[in-house]
Amino acid sequence: MISYVLTYASLLLALGRVGDTFGHARVFRIGLIWSAAALLLVGYAPSYGAMLFFRCLQGVGAALVLSCGAALVTSLYDEEHRGRALGIYTMMMAFGLMLGPLLGGALTARWDWPAVFWFRIPVAIAALLLLRAMPASPPRREGEGFDIVGGIALTTGLVAMLLALNRMREFSAVWFALLSAMAFAAFVYRESRAARPIIAVEVLKLPGFALLNLVSVLANLAAFSVWLLVPYFLARVPGYSLAWSGAILAAAAAGAALAAPIGGRLVGRSISSGRLAIAGAMAIGAGLLLLSAWTEQTPTILRVAGLVVQGVGLGLFQLAYSDIVTAALPLRDRGVAGSLALLTRTFGTVTAASIVLMVFEILQSNRSFVEAFHQTFQFAALLAFVSAGLLVLSQRKNDAS
Repeated sequence: MISYVLTYASLLLALGRVGDTFGHARVFRIGLIWSAAALLLVGYAPSYGAMLFFRCLQGVGAALVLSCGAALVTSLYDEEHRGRALGIYTMMMAFGLMLGPLLGGALTARWDWPAVFWFRIPVAIAALLLLRAMPASPPRREGEGFDIVGGIALTTGLVAMLLALNRMREFSAVWFALLSAMAFAAFVYRESRAARPIIAVEVLKLPGFALLNLVSVLANLAAFSVWLLVPYFLARVPGYSLAWSGAILAAAAAGAALAAPIGGRLVGRSISSGRLAIAGAMAIGAGLLLLSAWTEQTPTILRVAGLVVQGVGLGLFQLAYSDIVTAALPLRDRGVAGSLALLTRTFGTVTAASIVLMVFEILQSNRSFVEAFHQTFQFAALLAFVSAGLLVLSQRKNDAS
């Protein structure tokens, strides 16, 4: 997982700029072909070391696809309906999150782990065939090119930061953090002088923009605690099979899939993206609080309700955040905008894997599993409410100015 996530997360922003430069549809198609080949290699990996290498290749393919997905969707709509387009995109991402574990579990039980990779090859090929009707990428403008030096500095900084987060409880995290800081400093220096930067430094200085991205990391950190701890709780409940537990867990993704298109229709009409993001963060916190009250006797319907509330909040937040970031960047930088939204989400999940599990382990050292579970989700809910509070303060500051 680390080799895969590190690869695609570190490449997202750079490949988003590649898509903006050479055409989103072209990069997306290359990503599908690359992914199909990498999935085949992973399934036939002759050794563990080979599989790790092929998983890195799979991460490259995922970055090629994900970096241009949102840009392709929004290109099919005018700016007035951008929120609706992003709502549909967020909904389909949630559907993938919901179906992936269910299909993966069934395929593994029937044909062992390689089937999890092989069955996605025809999916990638089908997507490639369905893209035949997509408009051709516009020709590249004279003088446009990709900043290779900036891309290397950015990728190095992201890889080092992700490794530092992953090894937070080890001393090596300090060295990775220092390397990350140096690489990011080099990246900012380079981008401030580049004719066509990967992301303009001026954008990073916009009021509240850095805070918004920090809030996205916090909100996704809180939300991902569900996927880290809930499966272990459900495994302890008498009478729950693995399939039934998986179906209950999928309720969180179902809530996000339900909320995203509704939010897409509301944003810009009856509610601003900023207020929708606040509502989403609050709902994440409320859902996590409901989870923190679970016992082994809690009715299944109440378990599902808590997961749905959390999922609805996550769907609304991710939709609103994506719309704010997309609006903040120029139209020609849609690949970078979509990649930034995915990058902060990934940072949240990677950070959760370190912080949430560390908090749970510390609590469980002198408490029961259920008590540690309750208090960890109270902590996660607090992070979500803090995210909402920071957004409220940022919005009031912007309104005052």
